[in-house]
Amino acid sequence: MAATILDGKTLARKIQNETKESVAEFVDQQQVTPTLAAVLVGEDPASQVYVRNKERACKRVGIDSQLHRMPESSTTDELLAKVDSLNQDSAVHGILVQLPLPNGIDARRILDAVSPDKDVDAFHPGNVGLISQGRPRFLPCTPHGIVQMLARNQISTDGKRVVVLGRSDIVGKPMAMMLAGRDCGLGSSVANATVTVCHSRTQNLAELTAAADVLIAAIGQPKFVTAAMVKPGATVIDVGINRTDEGLVGDVDFHAVLPVAGYLTPVPGGVGPLTVTMLLENTLLAARIQTGCQID
Repeated sequence: MAATILDGKTLARKIQNETKESVAEFVDQQQVTPTLAAVLVGEDPASQVYVRNKERACKRVGIDSQLHRMPESSTTDELLAKVDSLNQDSAVHGILVQLPLPNGIDARRILDAVSPDKDVDAFHPGNVGLISQGRPRFLPCTPHGIVQMLARNQISTDGKRVVVLGRSDIVGKPMAMMLAGRDCGLGSSVANATVTVCHSRTQNLAELTAAADVLIAAIGQPKFVTAAMVKPGATVIDVGINRTDEGLVGDVDFHAVLPVAGYLTPVPGGVGPLTVTMLLENTLLAARIQTGCQID
C-alpha cells in the first residue's frame, strides 16, 4: 500500500489563513503592521525567486514587506551597516538576510549582527541557545514547519526513533534539538524522540535509517534515500530541493520510497511552503515582542 502524501501546500494555506486572522487582530489592537525586511545581495536567480515568494506570502496575510537590494560587489562591512540600520529601525520587526551570500562576505558575522528580537530565521547564536534550553524565542522556519506537519497530521514522535540526515545549522541541528526536547511548543507528542543525527562520516548509515520511525532527509543530495534505507511504514520527510535535468527533486527517491513509507512528503509541495509560512508566524511574533503585546 502506497504511503499517504503529506500535502504541504494545503497545510500552508490553512496556517496562513490562521496567521492572517491573528495579524488583523494585532493590527487592530496595536495600530502597528508587522513588517519584514529582506536583504538580497547579488543576482542569484534562486534567491530572487525565494524572496519573491516571501513577499507574496507576506501580502496574503497582511504583513508589510521591504526588499533591500545590494550589489554582488558589496563588502561585509557594507552589509553590516545595512543590518545595523534595520536593527535600529523601529518600523522593521523581522530581518531576513537571504542566503547564500556572495563569496567574500562573512556570512557568520552578518547573521550574528541581526538583533535577536528581529532574527526571524532563528540563526543568531542567542536564539539557537534558547532552543537548546527548550525555551525558544523563535523556532527556525524549516524545522518548525516540519513539526507543524507532524502535529497536524497526528504523527507522534514521543518515544519514537528519529533519524535526521544532515547536521546543518539551518535544519539538521535545530531539528534534532527540537524533537529530542520535552516540548517544542506544539505538545509533547511531537517531541520526546530518541534522535540520531547522521552525516557524511556516519558508518552503517542504511542500518540506522532503516530503524527509524521518522526519517528526515536534509543533505542536499538528489534521490539519496532509497527504499532499502526506509523502515516499512515510516514517516519520511524530504527537505531537499535539488535542481536536476529532470527538474526539482528531493533528497528522497520519491517513487521508490512511496510503496514502503507510511507517510511521505513530495518535492516540491511538501516542506517548502511551510518554511515560508513559519517565517510569517515569526514576523508576527517579533512584532508582538517588540510592541510588548501579550503573547498567548
